[in-house]
Amino acid sequence: MSVAPTLEVETALWDRRPLVIGMDEVGRGALAGPVSVGAFALTRCDVVPEGLRDSKAMTARARERTAPIVREWGIAAVGHASAAEIDAVGIMAALAIAGRRALEELHAAGVDVVSSALLLDGSHDWLSPRLRRPLAITLRPKADRDCGSVAGAACVAKVERDALMVAHDAEHPGYGWASNKGYAAAVHMDAIRTLGPTRLHRRTWLKSDGAVSASAAA
Repeated sequence: MSVAPTLEVETALWDRRPLVIGMDEVGRGALAGPVSVGAFALTRCDVVPEGLRDSKAMTARARERTAPIVREWGIAAVGHASAAEIDAVGIMAALAIAGRRALEELHAAGVDVVSSALLLDGSHDWLSPRLRRPLAITLRPKADRDCGSVAGAACVAKVERDALMVAHDAEHPGYGWASNKGYAAAVHMDAIRTLGPTRLHRRTWLKSDGAVSASAAA
């Protein structure tokens, strides 16, 4: 059974900054569709919405049920970087582009991003290289599991990206995106070999025979 995230890390950050912005990425390992980054701004509080967990430990129905509750809890934004952008600059730079777009969306919604503490899932700062100015970033491995703001960011981003892939499935039938969301499921791999890649595929991640490149996620 998955453990509910807490606000222990956020509380320490709130002692220094008025807002915490949790951030996490989804779709990094997919072969088709965008890579997406959720950014979730949260003021000091002491309760995490019931049912919020690491998005990977939640069912699709649970994520869809919880995402609107998360959006009422704080201010959420999702940035995307397209497959073409991933091919052009690589996955790490594309992550940073998507993250910057999410922060720009928060800024447009009235969030003071510059004075906020950013809580980034993982041990590598992929965000800073594409920022126009340095921000206060805290790295936290497993933050999507342990930290409420990051779990909220991941849940909202996952639901939004999944909805995009379901819509793309209707435009490009045969790849099974409604169920596999662009990841390397067997039906998806078979379709790449028989139908070829679409404009939504990360072509630099595919070999000429439709197999996945060994360096795709490097």
